[in-house]
Amino acid sequence: MTSTLVPDPVLASGSGDGASATPRGDLSRRERQELFTLLDEHFDGVDAAQFERDLDEKDWVLRIRRDGRLVGFTTLQVYAVGTLGARCNVVYSGDTIVAPEAWGSPVLARGWIALVRALQGAGSAEPWYWLLLSSGFRTYRFLPVFWREFWPRHDAEPSAAQAALLETLARGRFGSAYDAARGVVRFACPQRLRPALAAVPDGRGDDPHIRYFLQRNPGHAAGDELVCLTSLRDDNLSAAGARMVRGLRA
Repeated sequence: MTSTLVPDPVLASGSGDGASATPRGDLSRRERQELFTLLDEHFDGVDAAQFERDLDEKDWVLRIRRDGRLVGFTTLQVYAVGTLGARCNVVYSGDTIVAPEAWGSPVLARGWIALVRALQGAGSAEPWYWLLLSSGFRTYRFLPVFWREFWPRHDAEPSAAQAALLETLARGRFGSAYDAARGVVRFACPQRLRPALAAVPDGRGDDPHIRYFLQRNPGHAAGDELVCLTSLRDDNLSAAGARMVRGLRA
């Protein structure tokens, strides 16, 4: 998949923020160290050797820069699987961090959608899904903002087929680290958001999605990761997601 045409950098109008996608294999040693340093600043339990192994499994790195300075990134692995008698494509999000100073920027979302749509356009027509781990409520909050249907969620239960797909993908990707009863992944050496970043600001706990995340993943502060899944279909985009896609075409 890394031979796919790299989408043009995505810029936020009126700011110095920009997102650019890079095949993981094109990163220099300095750039890899830059990613590790940013992650280590915001998570406890970050191990350099484990970071390198995890990064080497990924296909793409999406970096967010503000006036040339790295303020966020996410990594993606893209793979095809055969499950439940059919084949599908999976976009798995790995390490992800955005520095607090850039929390209000839309560039990460725009850049991520641009990259994924480029991958879909160059890939197969079989269904595409986003497999996401959330140890923080801000990551989980991306789902209701940009997608109409996703799992798990506070106001609906998945169908039997949807639940089976989520569990099959989770078991296939995480093996014994996946706790199916709770729907979370517990890594042997978890990365934990530093307390100041994991804390829920006053009033945010009233959001039903955030409240649900905290109830569903009570071990998030210890590094437990809630396994989430959504279909990457255009008709599954929320109103905000559809606006984001239209903006990419403009």
